[in-house]
Amino acid sequence: MILYIDTTVNDLITIGLKDKRKFIIKKKFKSKRTQAEKLLPAIDKLLKDRGVKLSGLESIEIVNQGGSFTSLRIGVVTANALAYALGIPVIGERGRAKKLKSGKMNFTLVEPQYGGQPNITVKKEKIG
Repeated sequence: MILYIDTTVNDLITIGLKDKRKFIIKKKFKSKRTQAEKLLPAIDKLLKDRGVKLSGLESIEIVNQGGSFTSLRIGVVTANALAYALGIPVIGERGRAKKLKSGKMNFTLVEPQYGGQPNITVKKEKIG
């Protein structure tokens, strides 16, 4: 079973479970600037509703390109952390995963692919 995560569409989170390439279930829900608060509880609910345990996941697939800087990072960090904790591969929808080693443990890491430099500051208006 593959856990699918997409946080790249503004104000929307998509999660699902796949059997190889085919979706078994896919859920979308609104999340205006609340991806960090809603993503993990939604994954937990999805797994419980389908009777799937975390230990039953074979890998995690993450959309790792597009969307806003923050929402993209939330999805990628969540996927990487879950995959690391479960000892399963994480697969980026775009680009390759890096294979890393920490002590005796091998794991993969997906990097976000940004379309440009992040714009996370507010520009000051000139007066006068």
